[in-house]
Amino acid sequence: MSDDRRHDHVRDRRVQYETAGLDLEHLDSSPVTQWHRWYNEAVEADLPEPNAMVIGTVDTDGLPDSRVVLVRAVDDGGLCFYGNYQSAKGQQIAATPMAAAVFPWLALHRQVRVRGRVEVLSVAESDAYFASRPRDSQLGAWASPQSEPISDRSVLDEELAAVAARFPGVVDRPPHWGGWRLVPVSFEFWQGRPSRLHDRFRYSRQADNSWTITRLAP
Repeated sequence: MSDDRRHDHVRDRRVQYETAGLDLEHLDSSPVTQWHRWYNEAVEADLPEPNAMVIGTVDTDGLPDSRVVLVRAVDDGGLCFYGNYQSAKGQQIAATPMAAAVFPWLALHRQVRVRGRVEVLSVAESDAYFASRPRDSQLGAWASPQSEPISDRSVLDEELAAVAARFPGVVDRPPHWGGWRLVPVSFEFWQGRPSRLHDRFRYSRQADNSWTITRLAP
């Protein structure tokens, strides 16, 4: 395929979003309850990884960065996710504890955007989640120097073998691995509509922790 044809293929790809839309009367007063409602519908629709979110952070040069992570809890306190504190993501959060997240439920023509500050979870919370992980994932948290350059795959394989020998039974949580909580100041629920006239509603947190809901133009 020529470069021009590849360009045209991307440029001309369109999907018409034929949905019933979203109105204020359809929304719960709580963005957390509304998120769970849509999440459950994503699960029922058999979407892959419905708890996957793209989370964006900023490095010390002010350059945005993003990656996909799995959210492991969503409640009134915020959205919890886990990883390596020494990774690029972990270092960026430590330097600038703010983040934005997007849940892309594309098959339902929906997305949810979240913005807020990030706090480190307690030792007890991180220990409890780490203990629930499969053994192979626990060992991987020790074996991978996440975000660091490595010469080839054998570095990981050798380190994994060494860690497995070190922990023949219970695997302790690495001190450099744990969780964060994204504490939202806003949620935005987006529902695709025909003619690109989509429905968008933003929940904004108030000083008393209540939420106001505003319709936004698409």
